[in-house]
Amino acid sequence: MSTFLETLISGVLTGMMYSLVAISFILIFRASGVFNYAQGAMMLFSTLFFVTMLGEGAPFIVALLIAIITSVLLAVAVERVVLRPMANSSAVTLFMATLGVSYVVNGLAQGILGTETQGLDLGIEDTPIFVGGVLVSRFDLWAAGFSLCVVILLALFFSRTRLGISVRAVADDTAAAQSVGINLSRIWQVSWALSAVVGLFAGMIWGASQGVSFSLEFLILKALPVLIIGGFTSIEGAIVAGILVGGGEALAETYLSPYIGGGLGSWFAYVLAVAFLLIRPTGLFGDAAIERV
Repeated sequence: MSTFLETLISGVLTGMMYSLVAISFILIFRASGVFNYAQGAMMLFSTLFFVTMLGEGAPFIVALLIAIITSVLLAVAVERVVLRPMANSSAVTLFMATLGVSYVVNGLAQGILGTETQGLDLGIEDTPIFVGGVLVSRFDLWAAGFSLCVVILLALFFSRTRLGISVRAVADDTAAAQSVGINLSRIWQVSWALSAVVGLFAGMIWGASQGVSFSLEFLILKALPVLIIGGFTSIEGAIVAGILVGGGEALAETYLSPYIGGGLGSWFAYVLAVAFLLIRPTGLFGDAAIERV
């Protein structure tokens, strides 16, 4: 039982980090309906920029603030220069545009910041500790707690601030929000900026765990099953789906791999996502599309 609990808790804590990556996609998708494939490249760029500044001797807080500003400026520039002129295009066209942006941002990162893998030390030891008699990774526990704090802050922003309520209004009904005077351009910029900051935080956590390299860009492949299972418009769904995916991966790798074969954890989430697409295409908390004819 202790092994089962340790495996499950480790997977759930990892799933919370998956949720943070997924939320960075949801913030943009809810406001503008754009699935930003470039999110992974933008997350890589801002994280690599942060690590590079630390390597040049900048204090942690200064490097973090500059990295946040840089990530926000990059996100706003992509929205303003690339996506806004194509606002009336189809979803496929917008997706292809973000795909092209991802290659451009990736190239900029390689040309400006280099291609070497860099370590990131956040001052948290990745050592196990006992919690109720169960061994838990100290770093995973901290990362999950940080992810939860980000979610709580976002929830407060969306429920207690005028700007956050406006973002929710645009997500619920764009035409109605525009009819009452909400500035859509401003809301889109805010959504992209928030997504960039959340992406930077997610990149920092994963970079501290596995190193900051160009493989960080492919975290979007881990976020995709979470988005499908939780729903592309639900932050709450991302949390629940992240826990399901993380816990399911860990348990499948530990208990099913000996019978099926190694590497089960790497594709288990996609099998689960396909099952949800067949049974509940909108995900656990996703909004069903209603078309009036």
